[in-house]
Amino acid sequence: MGRCEATIPCRAGVSFKLPHADALLDAPESVGFVEIHAENYMGDGGPPHHALSAVREHVPVSLHGVGLSIGAEAPLDKAHLARLAAVAARYEPGLVSEHLAWSTHEGAYFNDLLPLPYTAATLARVADHIDAVQSALGRTILLENPSRYAAFDASTMDEADFIRAIAARTGCGLILDVNNVFVSATNLGLSAEAYVAAFPVEAVGEIHLAGHLEEADARGEPLLIDTHDRPVAAPVWSLYRSVIARIGRPVPTLVEWDSDVPEFARLVEEARTADRVMAEALHAHAA
Repeated sequence: MGRCEATIPCRAGVSFKLPHADALLDAPESVGFVEIHAENYMGDGGPPHHALSAVREHVPVSLHGVGLSIGAEAPLDKAHLARLAAVAARYEPGLVSEHLAWSTHEGAYFNDLLPLPYTAATLARVADHIDAVQSALGRTILLENPSRYAAFDASTMDEADFIRAIAARTGCGLILDVNNVFVSATNLGLSAEAYVAAFPVEAVGEIHLAGHLEEADARGEPLLIDTHDRPVAAPVWSLYRSVIARIGRPVPTLVEWDSDVPEFARLVEEARTADRVMAEALHAHAA
């Protein structure tokens, strides 16, 4: 992951939304790439596929899964994995990614990406699941760090070390979600900067940025919710600058905006800010 994938430029991209298809086709060069959620394209046809097929002719695509439940105790859902493989074969994305999380248990599906205890047993299970996914797809995937709201007493290693071990064992690449780092650090009373310093940045193939909601818990302490429904916050931009300086190379960077989605032009503004911050951080790093 020391360079950009051939079909994903080292620029900022945005989440692809069906209402933005025409605007994107009018100015495909305005963003580096678009990311799609795999589960939205597991049907055979319809307007979403028609629009995405047109966009795919002009804009690189990154494929992001949200329902595979890689961290679940049960074996992977083979039917879901087959559908994911079919979407990947259909659109030939430059990057394929999933989450370090679980969302299924005993046949029940939860509308959340839930965190894991970081133990040797969890490590072995997640590694086996990633191996199965990469075998089914015939390619390396990226694994994304989660947003967290509580820590497990059962954990025997910290998150960055756990992710490092996963990448070493499976050969997978990583997404470093900078907003998730900031959200988790704030909620758990940790240092976002220390997390980035410990993260295996040599394996990072993509970065995510997003907005979050600021609330307070029952004790009045800050509680951040990873909502993806507003602009990237100033401290997240600052942390992103530090991340790029630490990595020392350009990285495809996605601006996620999944609720209360604005006009396409507003997403382009966020993407251009990411491009500018990345260029400034690399210039300062070189100097």
